[in-house]
Amino acid sequence: MRAAQPRSRQQTLALRRQLVGSSCKLFFPTDPVKITKAKGQYMYDENGRQYLDCINNVAHVGHCHPDVVKAAHEQNQLLNTNSRYLHDNLVDYAERLSKTLPEKLCIFYFLNSGSEANDLALRLARQYTKHEDVIVLDHSANCFLSAYHGHLTSLIDISPYKFRNLEGQKEWVHVAPVPDTYRGLYRENHEDPVTAYADEVKYIIEHAQKRGRKIAAFFVESLPSVGGQIIPPAGYFQKVAEYVHNAGGVFIADEIQVGFGRVGKHFWAFQLQGEDFIPDIVTMGKPIGNGHPLACVATTKEIAEAFAATGVEYFNTFGGNPVSCAIGLAVLDVIEKEHLQAHATEVGNFLMKTLKEQQVKHPIIGDVRGCGLFIGVDLIKDQAERTPATAEAQDLVTRLKEKYILLSTDGPGRNVLKFKPPMCFNIEDAKFVVETIDKILTDMEKECLNQQKTPVCST
Repeated sequence: MRAAQPRSRQQTLALRRQLVGSSCKLFFPTDPVKITKAKGQYMYDENGRQYLDCINNVAHVGHCHPDVVKAAHEQNQLLNTNSRYLHDNLVDYAERLSKTLPEKLCIFYFLNSGSEANDLALRLARQYTKHEDVIVLDHSANCFLSAYHGHLTSLIDISPYKFRNLEGQKEWVHVAPVPDTYRGLYRENHEDPVTAYADEVKYIIEHAQKRGRKIAAFFVESLPSVGGQIIPPAGYFQKVAEYVHNAGGVFIADEIQVGFGRVGKHFWAFQLQGEDFIPDIVTMGKPIGNGHPLACVATTKEIAEAFAATGVEYFNTFGGNPVSCAIGLAVLDVIEKEHLQAHATEVGNFLMKTLKEQQVKHPIIGDVRGCGLFIGVDLIKDQAERTPATAEAQDLVTRLKEKYILLSTDGPGRNVLKFKPPMCFNIEDAKFVVETIDKILTDMEKECLNQQKTPVCST
């Protein structure tokens, strides 16, 4: 039963601390925001104050989009049940998704979360290849924030972001360096970073095989997000896929953060690598349902048949239910009707351009990278070592919240500003954010000079 009277923010916070596990973290933990409603790219607190949302990629086509809300409401009035009954929504949705993907990715499984999707992808890979081992990406052995594929035990085992703080790396998990050309092993001045990074995977495979290990899958976010908004150089996936396939493994592209047109020029981020690259398995989540719990795995007939050959049924109680599929169809309709891919390209290009202008003005901005509405701003203490400006990044995010802009950080140093806004985020929003960042950084630089400190004002 809901509270008879609206609670104050402090009352809600006190109850949360009393009733909800402390490992479930809040944004801005010392001064959290209480959000009571949202629309489009804006969120509103209990006092009606409007915040510009720059990070909620889950609300893909905009918070509470009327078409998505309508689709859910209308289907809820008719039927919601499991996928053991025939229903047109399920096959209509699978057919629509198939038209966005390469032809060979033609079999679909529907689930409720990205974690479920990635767990199933791992099972598919192992059943098809009859191998166990998985290759994932990370920045370094000392990195505590990189590859992340979900919260299930199977996925924590392949997420350096998590397992380094828990039981450590399993024998069947192999970690390759993230193809980060800004602060990675091979940088922008390397003559051939694509081959150099891909060869690291080749060496891992060879070393594993010498120890009698067999590779089931190379598991990668098409654009590593937690790792710091990384854009892998074009051609890297093709070379890695060749090595993995030769070892009897499959290539899994995790599109949970970045799919559904976010990169603008393509519907799927893996397509940035070129038309000659097609993964064996693709996982989808987060934006797929615009906030509704929905996820999907797409794969080939051969992999699906190998999975079915076990004789063990795959059944997911809520996966592919009529309401979820109606919502998924509505999201696809809105992306198409509102030309959100083209919009992501236009607004993303503008945002990148204006952020790069700030990079010239503010030495703390070491790198601006991205595609469409997936953008990272790497903040540094010095140009030579590119030391992450972790404290400064957190200070900036906190000050942005005070200006009613919601932004957060990622990357191994928690120093990369991440832009993954709802796709309706527009040029006026971009102008507002960049102008505010400019003012705050200018203030921080003045404070730095006044205090005779150097991190922010260093060159």
